[in-house]
Amino acid sequence: MNIDTYNKKGEKIGTTELPERIFGARWNAALVKQVYDGERANARRPWAHTKDRSEVRGGGRKPWRQKGLGRARHGSIRSPIWIGGGIAHGPRKERSFEVKINKKMKSASVRALLSRKFSDGQIVMIDKFILPVPKTKEAKMLFHNLGTIDMFKNIATQKKTLLALPRDTSIIRATRNLPRVFYTEPRNITSTALLHNSYVVLDQSALTELTKTFT
Repeated sequence: MNIDTYNKKGEKIGTTELPERIFGARWNAALVKQVYDGERANARRPWAHTKDRSEVRGGGRKPWRQKGLGRARHGSIRSPIWIGGGIAHGPRKERSFEVKINKKMKSASVRALLSRKFSDGQIVMIDKFILPVPKTKEAKMLFHNLGTIDMFKNIATQKKTLLALPRDTSIIRATRNLPRVFYTEPRNITSTALLHNSYVVLDQSALTELTKTFT
């Protein structure tokens, strides 16, 4: 399978052969949803936290003696049944929402999503993502040039775009202020990133890294 390849001016310069194992995988909606839900759960961090009777202040001594006053027995004013006491069975920040996701499941989900985006025309292949200087203006102009292509006219303007390229600090600096462009390394690409972005921009070096990671 081949895909049209463009330069940074938005001009078609040829085609690139894509690995069938990555971009020709069978769609599996159940697997993709399972991996996505797992990734979202693993990213969840508990913030609600209540103090139990060992964490609230005071209550170091017995409020009154055990017998002789006709009152109920109490050992501490920080008991959960007292106003200002600890909370029983409240939410705790130690709670873990972690879900185990097998490595093969993650890989299969990414392949299924990349294949779906390829069939939907949402994979953008350029020969080499090079910026003369690491400036947002240069990156914006490159995406503007890609937007002149009919099938990518909404890229980086109305649709979110995932820029999957090998680590390059100049590219990170140039694109981090573009509101609809999100950068990631191809080896770290996730199902969540693919689902949250409409287009995926790759170049030849990114394709090599994808092939090495997901085949």
